[in-house]
Amino acid sequence: MIRYLALLLCLLGCGLLGKGGWIEAKAWLAEGLIASAWQQTLAGQGAVPPWPWADTQPVAKLESPRLGVERWVLSGDSGRTLAFGPGWSEYTTAPGEEGRSFISGHRDTHFHFLKDLQVGDRLIIQKPDGNRVDYQVAEIGVINQGEGWRLPIDGPQELLLITCYPFDALTPGATQRYIVRAELKAQ
Repeated sequence: MIRYLALLLCLLGCGLLGKGGWIEAKAWLAEGLIASAWQQTLAGQGAVPPWPWADTQPVAKLESPRLGVERWVLSGDSGRTLAFGPGWSEYTTAPGEEGRSFISGHRDTHFHFLKDLQVGDRLIIQKPDGNRVDYQVAEIGVINQGEGWRLPIDGPQELLLITCYPFDALTPGATQRYIVRAELKAQ
């Protein structure tokens, strides 16, 4: 009986390790496909989806030089899109263009680095035409989602990076949002 129980536990453990490995492998493959789609976009091939059935495509590249972070920003901010990278809210201005651009991401994956940003840090958006736009972090704050916080879409050229808060929460979802507001850097 003990041998069967040990065998069952061993098989269960192998199954869990396999499932975890499969998730990591899919994430690694998706990242490579998104990077390739971005290179094709930069080469002038238009908006290129990373795989044939994708309902999103990379629309910008976000960099934090001080932290050595690079993230491809995807179109849309649905949960399905955010599983693969930060997502641009298509109801706002395109990243790097005149007006406010909202980009959201998961606190435990692609936007985990936000906790290490500081006021004054430089952020760079690379647009699909290859041009780069420099921003500087102007403000970092936490708000309650239920407070009805609203910021008009039109306004100065700004980048708002949004994720759930706190970063080390053990349960999914949150009622607070961590917001990094970056202004166009003066040339």
